[in-house]
Amino acid sequence: MDGGTTNEHSSLRDTALDALLREVLARVEGVLDEKERLRLLLDAVVTVAADLSLDGVLARIVTIAGALVDARYAALGVLGEGADKRLRMFIHHGISDEAATVIGDLPTGHGLLGLIIDRPEPLRLHDIAEHPSSYGFPAEHPRMHSFLGVPIRTRGRVFGNLYLTEKAGGTDFTAQDEEIVVALAAAVGVVIENARLYEATQRREVWSSVTAEVTALVAASSTYEETLDTIADRARHTAGSDHTWIVSSSGPGAGEVVASSSAGGDLPGGASGLPVRLDSPATGLEPCPWLSVPVGADRLGRPLVLALGWSQGRRDAFDEVDPALPESFGKQVGLAIAVSQGRETDERLAVLEDRDRIGRDLHDLVIQRLFAVGLGLESTARRSADPATAERLATAVDDLDATIKDIRRTIFALGTVGDSTDLQSEVTRMVERARETLKFRPSLTFEGPVRTLVPPEVAPDLLAVLAEAISNASRHAEASTLDIVLAVGRDVVLTVTDDGRGLPGAVVESGVRNIRHRALRLGGSFAIGDGPNGGTRLVWAVPAVRADAPERPPT
Repeated sequence: MDGGTTNEHSSLRDTALDALLREVLARVEGVLDEKERLRLLLDAVVTVAADLSLDGVLARIVTIAGALVDARYAALGVLGEGADKRLRMFIHHGISDEAATVIGDLPTGHGLLGLIIDRPEPLRLHDIAEHPSSYGFPAEHPRMHSFLGVPIRTRGRVFGNLYLTEKAGGTDFTAQDEEIVVALAAAVGVVIENARLYEATQRREVWSSVTAEVTALVAASSTYEETLDTIADRARHTAGSDHTWIVSSSGPGAGEVVASSSAGGDLPGGASGLPVRLDSPATGLEPCPWLSVPVGADRLGRPLVLALGWSQGRRDAFDEVDPALPESFGKQVGLAIAVSQGRETDERLAVLEDRDRIGRDLHDLVIQRLFAVGLGLESTARRSADPATAERLATAVDDLDATIKDIRRTIFALGTVGDSTDLQSEVTRMVERARETLKFRPSLTFEGPVRTLVPPEVAPDLLAVLAEAISNASRHAEASTLDIVLAVGRDVVLTVTDDGRGLPGAVVESGVRNIRHRALRLGGSFAIGDGPNGGTRLVWAVPAVRADAPERPPT
C-alpha cells in the first residue's frame, strides 16, 4: 500500500514537472520570438533612416513585414497624388518576378484592396474569398486565405496600405500581429512622407535651374521664335508632359500656336491667360489632363500662354506636378521676355534715330539738289532749238524724277527696322520680296491709317491672305502687273488685281478656301472675279472694329 502510494506520488510529480518544463520552454520560445520581432523592428527602423529613395526602402520594409508576422506573402501599395485614390506603386514579396509576369498587371486598388483605401482601417480576415468585396484571383495567382491589411498613415494623411496573407501554419493573424504591423506602418508613413518632401524639393530645384537657364537664354537669344521654341521644349521636359504649346491669345476662345514641343496632337481648347488646372477641357478633343499658365506677352502685346498636356495613360505624372512651379516659371520667363523686348525696343529706337538722320539728309540735301538740277534741265530743254537735244534733256528729267521716287521709297524704308512688327512695314517688305518671284515690281498703295486702325487679331490673317494672293499671281496668273491696295476705314479692305490670264473655268478651291474662311471667321467677306482690264481681282474685307468692341472715341 505504501509502495503504491509512493509510486503514484512519483508519477504525479513527473507529470507536473513535464507540464512546467513545457510551459517554461513555451515562454522561452515566446521570449525568443519577441526578441526576433524586436530585432526585425529595429532593422526596419534602421532601414527607414538609411535612405530617402523609395524603391529600395519599401522593398526592404515589405520583406520585414512578412517576417514579423510569419506571412508567406506581403505587399505594399502607395497611393497616387490624384483624387481617385488609386495605387501608383505596388511592391510585393513572396511571388517571384517570373510568376508575377505570368499573373499579369499589378493591382491598382480595386476590390478588397480598394476597401482599405476607401476605409483606411486595419482589417483581418480568416479567408479572403469569403469577404463580399473580394474580386477573386487571376488564373495563375497563388491561392490566399488569411489576410491582414493595415493603412499607412502619418499625421492623419493616408499614403498607402500594407497587405499580408497566408499566416504560417494555416492559422489566422492575431491582434498582436495587427499591433506590430500598425507600428511598422507608422514608420513606413514617415518614410513615404519624407521621400515625397525630398522629391518635391528636388522638383523645385529643377524648376529653379531651368527658369534661370531659360531666363539667361531669353536675354542672349538671337531670334524671338527660337526663344519661344526653347521655352516650350524646356517646360515639357521639366514638367514631364507629353505636349507643350505656347499660344498667343487674341481674345476669349481665340489663339494662335506660336511654339510647341510635342509628340503630336492638337491644342487643348480653353487655354487662357490665367493659371488653370483642368482635367477635361470642354472641346471635341479627347479629354486629357492639362494646365496652362501665362508667360508674358508677344511683340504685339497679346498675352502668351504656356499650355502643358498629358495623355490619359500618364495621369500620375500630371498629378505629381505642383501648379505653382510652372506658374512661377511662367512669371519669371514672362518678365525676362518683357525685359528682352524693352532692350530690343531701345536698340530699334537707336537705329531709327540714326536712319531718321540719314533720311533727313537725303530729303533736305540730295532730293533738293536733284530737284534743282531737274528744274535747270527743264529750263534748258525749253530754250533748246535742237529737238533731239530737248528730247534727251526731257528724258534726263524723267530719270531724275524716277530717281527722286526711289530715294523717297528708300527714305520710307529707312523709317522701319528690319524686324519691325509694324503692319504697314510688314506688307511693304512682303511686296518687295515678291519682286524676286514676279520679276517685276508690284504696285502698292495704302489708304487710311493702316498702322493704327488694323486690329492686332486681323493682322496675321491679312498677311496670310496677301501672301496667298501674291503666290497665286506668281504661279498661275502669268501677269505682268500686280496692283495691291490696302485701305482702312470702317473696314479693312485688301484688293489685289493682276493683268494675267484670268480665272480658269473651274476654280480649284485650296488656298482660296482658306482666304474665304479667314474672312468669314472675322465677320467679313471675300470675292474673286475678273479684273477691269482682264486678269483677276481679289477683294478681302473684314471689319476694322469688332461688333462687341467699345466704340472708338472721336478724334
